Amino acid sequence: MTKPNAATASRPAADPAAAEVLLQVEDLRLAFGGVKAVDGLGFQVRDGDILSVIGPNGAGKTSAFNCISGFYKPTSGRITFLGENVTGMRPSALAARGIARTFQNLRLFGDLTVLDNVRAGMHLVIKQRFYDAILHSPQYRRSEEQATDAAHHWLDFVGVTADRGALARNLPYGEQRRVEIARALARGPRLLLLDEPAAGLNHTEKNQLLDLLRRIGDLGIAVVLIEHDMGLVMEVSHQVVVLNFGREIATGTPEQVRRDPAVVEAYLGAEGGADAAENAGVSQVDTAHVGGESIADESSDGGDEAAGTDESIRDGSGPGGPQSDARDGRAEQ
Repeated sequence: MTKPNAATASRPAADPAAAEVLLQVEDLRLAFGGVKAVDGLGFQVRDGDILSVIGPNGAGKTSAFNCISGFYKPTSGRITFLGENVTGMRPSALAARGIARTFQNLRLFGDLTVLDNVRAGMHLVIKQRFYDAILHSPQYRRSEEQATDAAHHWLDFVGVTADRGALARNLPYGEQRRVEIARALARGPRLLLLDEPAAGLNHTEKNQLLDLLRRIGDLGIAVVLIEHDMGLVMEVSHQVVVLNFGREIATGTPEQVRRDPAVVEAYLGAEGGADAAENAGVSQVDTAHVGGESIADESSDGGDEAAGTDESIRDGSGPGGPQSDARDGRAEQ
């Protein structure tokens, strides 16, 4: 039920000009008091696209993700998914429409098994009635078997080799990352949002992630990711959006972005970018490193910022108040 059918699984990469626009972000803005976390962001995502959102720490990347996935209510702007205005919708409503996401910090259920973590992500697609579940009717047993088969399928797809009856908290970090992606895929999304999926992974695991992202795209699922590993971004992305202090400063192919003077300046500063390029005798962007992040084809990790959030933030009334367990508490300042 949540496995790709034969037609989907064998579908070639979509022609960018002909593919359906899944997500349209227009003039997105988010302010916390006088701080403009996101200031005029706009981009499109089509079927099978892999789009990366990059920028220095504090650029507004996770805040933009939280607006798109419903954890924050934008101050202004418009978010359209499959032709429907979904601006300000709750995360549950967006999930039902086909948007899934992972988080910068793992959100697995540590006391559930690996298999049950993936099955838990399928609550929107499992068809069970209350009395079937109480009485363990034949329909209930069939739906449980289907959910288990689908969970195994997606764990195989992402390459989880660990014991699926083991508690999720006992898995190595890289395996836990893959389980989280499998759970998001088990929901059957059209659009997958990944917040720093390569963070904390070793070189081998990053290569496996690179292959996995391409295979997800081959299924026709669009991927939008925030990432600090510029080697991975430049290798896998069809389009790259660069943010700095909440503003979009560049959009284009990886090759276009890596040679954009505004991108170099955002990472190195105007003088630093020019001096580094002159001294190295190469293009400015090939030399850009800041805080462990690189615009060259090199692997590095960077952290993103975090702050508490609650329902008042989602409603646009500003940060503060008790944290909500129902929402992700990450924001970029």
